[in-house]
Amino acid sequence: MSTQMLREMTDVLEAAMADDAVRAIVLTGSGRAFCAGADLKEVAGAKHAPGEPDLLDLVDHTFGLMRHGPKPMIAAVNGLAMAGGLEMVMACDLVFAAESAQMGDAHSNFGVFPGAGGAAVLPRRIGLNRAKYLLFSGENVSARDMMDWGLVNKVVADEDLRDAVQTFTDRLADKSPAVLRRMKAVANRSMDVDGTAALSEEMLNLRAHMRSWDMHEGLSAFNEKRKPQFRGY
Repeated sequence: MSTQMLREMTDVLEAAMADDAVRAIVLTGSGRAFCAGADLKEVAGAKHAPGEPDLLDLVDHTFGLMRHGPKPMIAAVNGLAMAGGLEMVMACDLVFAAESAQMGDAHSNFGVFPGAGGAAVLPRRIGLNRAKYLLFSGENVSARDMMDWGLVNKVVADEDLRDAVQTFTDRLADKSPAVLRRMKAVANRSMDVDGTAALSEEMLNLRAHMRSWDMHEGLSAFNEKRKPQFRGY
């Protein structure tokens, strides 16, 4: 993860978020890694002009787009996901992983403190004791272990990863963008409020959604026994 990579990712994400033809966004890597974390040489030698965004600013903005953007973000973990790479995985809504993929928080191996969810988000995703083990040890674990711990949704053979993700996103493309957008927002916020507040927000969103084109179209299609044609509003 370098400043150049993050700027390019931001440009692509912002364009995809604004494009009504895009129904879901998949993030994957090439070669042996999904993402091996930040470019530590750049971190060590970083010099920025006053007011110029540094690597941490870019991480915060890019990962924020992934977490809070209106469209489903899917990580297709093809290989190693370490440190900032694991944090990138956690910024996605869903995680598909290749059988050979390995994940871990390697910050402690280099005396580096996490800044995009390693210490703050990982305990919520896999439990406090497991998160501390990964944080303190710097070890990697298998995609299967991460699925058992709740971070990964599905593990498939390496050669089947792209097809499995494509099949799933094809299904998402038939869903209402408006309902997926609202579901993502309410589910995200439910982690930071108590149950009563979360249920109240869900009801408010339902009342708003009942006035949407997509809900009326979905109910009409059900009654008419046809495939709905959603518009995203």
